[in-house]
Amino acid sequence: MNKKRILYITLSVIIVLSIATITFLNQPSFGRLPNGEHLERIQKSPNYQDGKFQNLSPTQQITSDKSIIGATFDFLFGKVEGLRPQKNLPTVKTDLKKFEQNEEVLVWLGHSSIFIQTNGKRFLVDPVLVSASPVSFANKAFKGTTIYTPDDIPDINYLIITHDHWDHLDYDTVRQIKDRVEKVICPLGVGEHFEYWGFDKERIIEFDWNESTAFDNTFTIYCLPARHFSGRGLSPNKTLWASFLLQTPLRNIYIGGDSGYDTHFADIGNRFEIDLAIMENGQYDKDWKFIHLMPEDLVMAAKNLNAKRMITVHNSKYALGRHAWYEPLVNISKAAERDSLNLLTPMIGEPMYLNSSTQSFGKWWENIGVAPFE
Repeated sequence: MNKKRILYITLSVIIVLSIATITFLNQPSFGRLPNGEHLERIQKSPNYQDGKFQNLSPTQQITSDKSIIGATFDFLFGKVEGLRPQKNLPTVKTDLKKFEQNEEVLVWLGHSSIFIQTNGKRFLVDPVLVSASPVSFANKAFKGTTIYTPDDIPDINYLIITHDHWDHLDYDTVRQIKDRVEKVICPLGVGEHFEYWGFDKERIIEFDWNESTAFDNTFTIYCLPARHFSGRGLSPNKTLWASFLLQTPLRNIYIGGDSGYDTHFADIGNRFEIDLAIMENGQYDKDWKFIHLMPEDLVMAAKNLNAKRMITVHNSKYALGRHAWYEPLVNISKAAERDSLNLLTPMIGEPMYLNSSTQSFGKWWENIGVAPFE
């Protein structure tokens, strides 16, 4: 084969791959980068510099000596004992539509997806009920954890999105529940995705850090800092990531989102009296220790927040970090006993009654079995 023919074939392959990549990245599920009014407001944010959102502290995403390619290779192909459960995880399929409007209840739907009913309102946080990935073969859910679908979601007053990563913002889920959502609450720039996906502009409320809004003169939602990053495609940190606090006459609920450890936990703990903290626990790794809570960091963050009660999420559905699936629960359970943290550990779908001071949950993750090196 002559050199000219080889060149033509190489160029043809490059062109085909380029077209395929562009087509793939232009699927509606990738959303849309902020523009127009969204971008104008973003550019005025003190948290937006050099064309990107920034954390409060300088934050490396990869903290080891490995390159991004090396860290990605280890993430994709490294073997971890107990990465996935061997058997179906125990769950409880609670009918979310049957709760009376005045019932104070929280239901963990798996990973970081949470249903909260308090103060007569229904909140849905980071619902990922179809897919946590742009491709169907990646980020497969653990056995037994996909008990909820978008059809199971009742009418929602406030859909809260902490950031736009695929495992927190699922295109198929939000599209299917679109007509059952009254308002979308999200950080700056994330509303652009929702407008692109057909949500009315008037239903979307975007926040910068330390902004808040009072609703119905009965409760307030605060948007607060987190230490993380964002992006659904090849342009990271064009949208903001955040934690949130629901302040109601009955209780204050802190929703931590995804976050590495930083000073914001102490600041939030000093600023608010927190009745319940929902904290990230899982998908951590020393190679990205600044953008997710390492086990010891979770304990420090919990102490900083000084919450009366705590539950942990971001575990037990997907294997996104290189640790055994049960490790986050074992670690925080031991820490709670050692440091007197009031930790509650409901199963996926098991209702947690917010007015109850006596409800308890068992160590349901024990004796499940693991699939070594899966």
